This record gives sequence, C-alpha cells and structure tokens, in this order.
Amino acid sequence: MIEVIVTVNFKNRNYQTNVIVSKDTIWAKIRQLAEEQVKKQWNL
Repeated sequence: MIEVIVTVNFKNRNYQTNVIVSKDTIWAKIRQLAEEQVKKQWNL
C-alpha cells in the first residue's frame, strides 16, 4: 500500500487529499477515489 497525494478541482477550488491504494492501482482509479473523497467531504 502507498499513499498518494492528489489535487482535485471541485467547485472551482483546488483541494489536496491523500488516497491509500495498492502499488498496482492505475492513475484513473486513484483520481476517481480522490474526487469521491472530496465530494463526500464538501457535500454534507
């Protein structure tokens, strides 16, 4: 498992979030997980 820090643009603002994934996870999946994380946090 590795930690990846991703910058996500959500509602015209940039947010950094970390995602913990296995080493063989593709970039598209990492980005998707990061976007979901940010959306969950800001759509309370």
